[in-house]
Amino acid sequence: METFFKTAVSPNADAYEACLLRKGTPQRPHLVEFFLDNEIQEEIIKRFDISADIPRNDPHHYEKTEIALQRFLGYDFAHSDVKGPGFEAKWANAADTAGGLSRSSGRNFVDETRGPVATWEEFEKYPWPPATGFDTRSLEWFDKNLPDDMCITCGNAGHILEDMSFLMGYETMCEALYDDLDLVKAITKKVTDYSIEIVKVAVQFKRVRFVFASDDMGFRTGPLISPDSLSELILPGHKRIAEIVHAAGKNYLLHSCGKLDTIMEKLITDVKIDAKHSFEDNIQDICDTKVTYGNRIALLGGVDVDLLCRAPEAVIRERVRTILRACLSGGGFALGTGNTVANYIPLNSYLAMVDEARNFTG
Repeated sequence: METFFKTAVSPNADAYEACLLRKGTPQRPHLVEFFLDNEIQEEIIKRFDISADIPRNDPHHYEKTEIALQRFLGYDFAHSDVKGPGFEAKWANAADTAGGLSRSSGRNFVDETRGPVATWEEFEKYPWPPATGFDTRSLEWFDKNLPDDMCITCGNAGHILEDMSFLMGYETMCEALYDDLDLVKAITKKVTDYSIEIVKVAVQFKRVRFVFASDDMGFRTGPLISPDSLSELILPGHKRIAEIVHAAGKNYLLHSCGKLDTIMEKLITDVKIDAKHSFEDNIQDICDTKVTYGNRIALLGGVDVDLLCRAPEAVIRERVRTILRACLSGGGFALGTGNTVANYIPLNSYLAMVDEARNFTG
């Protein structure tokens, strides 16, 4: 098998968890990603023959390939989710301009103006998905068959503000916060209750150590809705989810984009997140964030996506070394992209980031 990497790395889920819980400087940097776009995964699998030994007709081809891919890249975990129907929204489509790894079907965008539930009448008619009967077949297989040196990171939960804005449309939601707060609260309860039930199922699996929730609450200069509205409507749901996760002995990781300094104290002290993911240099450098919050929660990612898209390999490698020198001490940090491995990131730039982290010795 061809490899891009100079340094061999074996998974160590115990060391990864100890690192995120800030139990001391890890022996090596640990890597994390919220996810890799399918196009990136497929290109890596193809380029390095990762699934060559897994028969295409194997009923667990996906799960076995996920394990092989994660181990090849140097991650300590596999991704698996509790699957449910979710919430229907209104989508627009545009051509994907990602270049060689673009999607032939284009890119989908949520209609920001108006969603399917903008009135009480639409609320009553909307086909709210049942919070029961979730599909856990893949998760069950991972729970029984994952190698002992890996753990499971489970997502597909905590999309409280995201789902609310998708259902109403962001503009309609902002207006309704003033014009019809009761409707906003009713929708919030629906989406929160749904996420809570998914998490209750997820934490029953012993190999799940991390619930990695996703709820984008901000943009470059501030939160998407007021800090008071976030505190009243959104954070209580995350607090309840975190309580369920912690009661089961698991860890609650939160992916949330944007400038969230106005609610970070509540995320840490009230919600009690164990780690925060999604960082953009134009909002706050990960090295500065480590100084501000690194003795209280773990910080995940940190390598700016724009840098990965535009910078030459030497610059990316130097940035990785700079981040690790600043953030690795004491633990509470895992390195990865500042958001996700999107299909418009040049593959070799992503691989260079991973390789440099694997090579790092201080």
